[in-house]
Amino acid sequence: MGEAHTPVMVAEVLEHLAPLPGHIIVDGTAGAGGHTRALLARVLPGGRIVALDRDPEMITRLEPQFRGEPVTLVAADYRDLATILENLALPVVDGVLLDLGLSSHHLEDPERGFSFQREGPLDMRFDRRQPTTAADLIRTLPERDLARLFWEYGEERWARRFARALVRRRQAKPFATTTDLAAVLAAASPTPVYRMRRHPATRIFQALRIAVNDELTGLDAAIAAGCRHLRSGGRMVVLAYHSLEDRTVKRTFRDLAGCRCPPSLPQCQCGGPLVRVLTRRVVRPSEAEVAANPRARSARLRAAVRL
Repeated sequence: MGEAHTPVMVAEVLEHLAPLPGHIIVDGTAGAGGHTRALLARVLPGGRIVALDRDPEMITRLEPQFRGEPVTLVAADYRDLATILENLALPVVDGVLLDLGLSSHHLEDPERGFSFQREGPLDMRFDRRQPTTAADLIRTLPERDLARLFWEYGEERWARRFARALVRRRQAKPFATTTDLAAVLAAASPTPVYRMRRHPATRIFQALRIAVNDELTGLDAAIAAGCRHLRSGGRMVVLAYHSLEDRTVKRTFRDLAGCRCPPSLPQCQCGGPLVRVLTRRVVRPSEAEVAANPRARSARLRAAVRL
């Protein structure tokens, strides 16, 4: 049995999304359903939740939980939000939530390969119908490309060192499991693991996961699409978990809150700002929540309201 799923920053999500009875809310990253359940309680009676997840297995797990409830479950990527809402005949909604973190199910299932603390295959795909796994990247990418991946997606200062160690090892023996990869990274670290705040595999696993699932591509467009499909006064909330995501969220909200015309135009032709940013500073989880749920410690919430 895995740990019970604890959704992150529920009180803050509800505060900034402000769901009311009758509202239609999109949970673009349903995961284990924690936020979906909390939102559903606020929109009843008369409301509806559209819950998406790019992992079909998560949708299958949610079906019994929400059977008979006004929840529409869709196995789809939130980056396809515009098409999904068009298919559901929902031109506007009252709120959109994107929780960009990993589901507890993904972390706790060794067969998914997301955690270096549990031995399993080097998979890391959210949707296992996709062809490319983490093992494929480690096996095929040249050393230079691995180093760039670790630097850009993991912000790992020792990216070249770790890429060199992985290439040296794969020439002798291919990587088979998550713990195998973690052990090689630990051995290649310039600082002993016991002296480090985080295991040297942490950022490397993050980088591989982002690359396997192409997580950053289209995030800005997805946020913009979510804002465009809000009714006037509707709200969008995004939970990010590392600086790469959060910078994209911050920049996209900032751009949508300003004039979007190129400077070469003599006057504004875009109609002005699309949203107003509600969070002047990023909102972080409380100390009490982090103590109760350590997985919340890196969460960063930003919100905007449609003008």
